[in-house]
Amino acid sequence: MREKFKVKTPETFEDSKMGYSKRIFDIIFSIISLLLLFPVWFLAMILLKLESKGPVLYISRRVGTGYEIFKSYKFRSMHVGSEEKIAQLSQLNQYLIEHHKMDKSIPGSEKCKDCDELGKPCSPILHIDGVEICENSYLKRKREDTNSVTFFKIKDDPRLTKIGKLIRNYNIDEIPQFINVIKGDMSIVGNRSLPLYEAEELTDDQWGLRFLAPVGITGLWQISQPTSERLSAEPRKNLDNQYVFNSSFWGDIRLIFLTIPAILSKPKPSKTD
Repeated sequence: MREKFKVKTPETFEDSKMGYSKRIFDIIFSIISLLLLFPVWFLAMILLKLESKGPVLYISRRVGTGYEIFKSYKFRSMHVGSEEKIAQLSQLNQYLIEHHKMDKSIPGSEKCKDCDELGKPCSPILHIDGVEICENSYLKRKREDTNSVTFFKIKDDPRLTKIGKLIRNYNIDEIPQFINVIKGDMSIVGNRSLPLYEAEELTDDQWGLRFLAPVGITGLWQISQPTSERLSAEPRKNLDNQYVFNSSFWGDIRLIFLTIPAILSKPKPSKTD
């Protein structure tokens, strides 16, 4: 039985249950995919076993729809014990680096786009450390500062094995997640499932919306990631919430087709295991 995440869920999460058509599609698609990808599965298992010690599958607790916790299956792409090294590698977090670059690149007198369009301040002017900044810009930067390090992603992650890096670049490590879809833990299309240490930070109203949607193997964030070396927390939140409000069966089909060129595009920065 799947356990519940410690955060109490709003009553609206009762409306997040998956429709029958989506569920039937997920099961059929997953079974066909596993049959077609069995040679890749078999080869990946052999190479991973030959390269490094440890289990072939990496099983982790992830947070899905309605903050439900489930066991997620992936091919192990890192050396055993890599999860314990997250704290040591925190300074390499791409979300943190991107946030610091943003801070350095934005001078104190940064112009607000809304102010420029209006030709006047869009909100009250604040004087902070001798610098004038409109209230809207200040609040936006405060939100980005709060959310910038919620997610964890490392470029050229030293914890990856050679085969692990290869299978991650082409999302081969996620093939076992079709089992999660068949079990009902996940869907083919949805918002990305999150590790517990990330999900426990996303409990406010705006972030909580993402947990109304099914968690998926692919989705808006997944196909957007390869087109940019980094995504800050704010755009990621917007993409997740956009799927909550605009998801549809044919929209899911479109995202599945868009996933193919996204996988075949240039290798992406490393994601969390």
